[in-house]
Amino acid sequence: MKKIFYIITVLLVGLLMTDCARCSRSGTNRTHHTDSRRQSSQRHNDKSTTTSGKGVIKMKKRGGVYEVPAKINGVEMQFIFDTGASDVTISLTEASYLLKQGKLKEEDFVGVAQYQIADGSIAEGTVINLREVQIGNKKVKNVQASIVHNMEAPLLLGQSALERFGDFSINYQKQTLTFK
Repeated sequence: MKKIFYIITVLLVGLLMTDCARCSRSGTNRTHHTDSRRQSSQRHNDKSTTTSGKGVIKMKKRGGVYEVPAKINGVEMQFIFDTGASDVTISLTEASYLLKQGKLKEEDFVGVAQYQIADGSIAEGTVINLREVQIGNKKVKNVQASIVHNMEAPLLLGQSALERFGDFSINYQKQTLTFK
């Protein structure tokens, strides 16, 4: 019970810090993770991948970025396909939803880490373990991710998942992602 209280406290403090920082830096663009500097993290050893043949996923282009549907612990979400992001990232909004639905559990919270974001500043994030990430017919288990301490942060499908899915190609004309 203490650990759940700690997790909720960390998330709420992060939200308050983000709101205060946003007020003091009004007019700045929303940023995302490009390089991770972990102070406290642990990778899980289960590298299992489940596939059933070649997978083709339809992407959507919105505002100059491509989004792909992915399931996180069984819940479908739209992620920005971001090969420059070190981790899968979700906002406090998605984390709260997953927690309420029982899709994130106490044991999924790993710790806290410092991340360098696109504008060069350092931000704190909560490191979590996603028990399953599925894109199309491919699944990987125990993927490290981070919760961005912001309610409106974009969902990023970063390297912590992408490198585990193996080879893929993108057809920009057809707006498809193909896993080999």
